[in-house]
Amino acid sequence: MSDVLLEVRNLVKHFPVGGGMFGGPVATVRAVDDVSFTVRRGETVGLVGESGCGKTTTGRCILQLERPTSGQILFEGTDLITLPAEELRVLRRRIQVIFQDPFSSLNPRMTIGQILAEPLKVHRIIPEKTARAEKVQELLAQVGLLSQHADRYPHQLSGGQRQRVGIARALATEPSLIICDEPVSALDVSIQAQIINLLEELQSRLGLTYLFIAHDLSVVRHISDRVVVMYLGKIAEVADRTALYESPVHPYTRALLSAVPIPDPKLEASREHTVLRGEVPSPLNPPSGCVFHPRCPIAEPRCSAEIPLLREIHPEHRGACHLA
Repeated sequence: MSDVLLEVRNLVKHFPVGGGMFGGPVATVRAVDDVSFTVRRGETVGLVGESGCGKTTTGRCILQLERPTSGQILFEGTDLITLPAEELRVLRRRIQVIFQDPFSSLNPRMTIGQILAEPLKVHRIIPEKTARAEKVQELLAQVGLLSQHADRYPHQLSGGQRQRVGIARALATEPSLIICDEPVSALDVSIQAQIINLLEELQSRLGLTYLFIAHDLSVVRHISDRVVVMYLGKIAEVADRTALYESPVHPYTRALLSAVPIPDPKLEASREHTVLRGEVPSPLNPPSGCVFHPRCPIAEPRCSAEIPLLREIHPEHRGACHLA
């Protein structure tokens, strides 16, 4: 376990829903419910699932943008949840984030140069103004932007250029871990490939570690070393990308993969598709037992009564299914 950079243990995040007579909570949204996984140094772990499955909330809890209800988040052995505010501020420079929307995540009143210089100033990395300006030029070059972009505002850049600025801002504090929250979902397909290639190049050159949150399985397959599949706040399956895509053990993972189109029309027409029945249940009132059982094509009576454990089915391949 010495190479583990991040370990999430039994993470729970519940959101109270108000609206009672006196404004008190009347229900609870179980956004993340007993989630555990690890991220090793230098690897990319993909965190995938449908919208509302809890993957972004998991990322926000790791960043401490949301305070978890319970559980542990160990970064290099230090529990971020119990860390005092001042120590957390110091540690934050080593955990950075690339947001989904490259426009709303950049201050429209600041130039690109000011945006990139801000973390250097806030974390007292480079106190001298001239040296900060030189570092800004270096960051721009690292992500494939020109020096003149430092004087422009976010609205003067394209979507791909803005996301490059977001990546440069994340690199400014020289982090060990970068949480990529659907960093290419708002971009055109051709630009997505450029950003993914840039992230891989930076990882190779700087020794970065990524937690890559996404719903696009083809993107996750390209960039990830291991994949964590979530459904309704729980982990359904964890495996390296080859095992997950070639021999998934959880019926939900198989359904997700069958929905990914194949470029060859003949193969696409001949292969079997798994169509899930019903809708995703509400996290306000998740099903008993296995949360996937109301939509599962192979569910048995025990699936509605017993919560399946996330157990090792093959070496380094875990699944939360009674029938796997």
